[in-house]
Amino acid sequence: MKYYIISGEASGDLHGSNLIKALRAKDADADIRCWGGDLMEQAGAALAKHYREMAFMGFFEVLLNLRKISKNINYCKRDISEYHPDVIVFIDFSGFNLRIAKWAKEKGFTTNYYISPQIWASRESRIKDIKRDIDAMYVILPFEKEFYEGKHDFPVHFVGHPLIDAIGDRKPVNSDRFRKKHQLHPQKPIIALLPGSRKQEVQKMLDIMLSIIGDFTNYEFVIGGAPSLDREFYQAFLSDPNVSFVHNKTYDLLSVSHAALVTSGTATLETAIFKVPQVVCYRANWLSYQIAKRIVTLDYISLVNLIMDEEVVTELIQNELTANNLEIALFKILDGPARQAQLKAYDELEQKLGGSGASEKTAELIYNSAHNTR
Repeated sequence: MKYYIISGEASGDLHGSNLIKALRAKDADADIRCWGGDLMEQAGAALAKHYREMAFMGFFEVLLNLRKISKNINYCKRDISEYHPDVIVFIDFSGFNLRIAKWAKEKGFTTNYYISPQIWASRESRIKDIKRDIDAMYVILPFEKEFYEGKHDFPVHFVGHPLIDAIGDRKPVNSDRFRKKHQLHPQKPIIALLPGSRKQEVQKMLDIMLSIIGDFTNYEFVIGGAPSLDREFYQAFLSDPNVSFVHNKTYDLLSVSHAALVTSGTATLETAIFKVPQVVCYRANWLSYQIAKRIVTLDYISLVNLIMDEEVVTELIQNELTANNLEIALFKILDGPARQAQLKAYDELEQKLGGSGASEKTAELIYNSAHNTR
């Protein structure tokens, strides 16, 4: 069968690549075309568009790039029409994917959604579009099944979180060899800095994260460079000898880290699964933040706290993200009761995520559904 998969950022590329591997294992004749990244291409899909050309952060940035977004949408529609897949699989990236889904459903394509749009966080009215345009939904967060089925009478499949597999299938990292390879201090505990994957957010986050390093000289701060950004981009942040850099090795870095400062997003959950105590940071463009405040209905911003429904990790958002607040929050998780409380909560969090096999479960459901409707 022919599959067309659309993701629009680094996390979608990761989960899309594992889904592609599972589809190819299930369907020996799978022909897959995708919007994604290097990982999806390496997994065996033909790459139609790289997510680097599509990732815009915040409402203001989206407005500035409306012409480019419109061109991408038109190209996507043409590409799908020419490829004519048996099934389209959308992965997160709701602003783009829901527009394509509306068009695809009108054209008679089978539409599947893996990793739900976060309508439980904002613009819940989009449920009408999802009910109209999506044939099957595969959700990865435990509270989403009750949200869709209990609140909105829309059947979904809870498949568990794909990060469990992505992290669990990794080969163990030898700390000494990792430090030597990346020229890190042989003994200092590592504090990982995960500032995001888009230039705008990385610049905002690293400025504040690096402002506190002088008060933690017994630790080494290591920036986790995103695969979507070149090494050269990070050079401006590496002037201090106590700051190091590792490119495109976030999981390896987390596996040897003592603590982390993390920009809100999927990385907060990844850090928790690696059992690394963290402080969550977020600061957006002023206009984007003002708009978001008025439409986001959540008590928390990090996935860790949302899933646990309590403040497990400290969240420093917008004006609360100051050097003083960040220093205090980091100090608390380096040792003592606050650190132990986070680690204990992480164990419970992993149980709630539903165990392993998300990619395989989703691939089987997609294959069986598409096969039966051919």
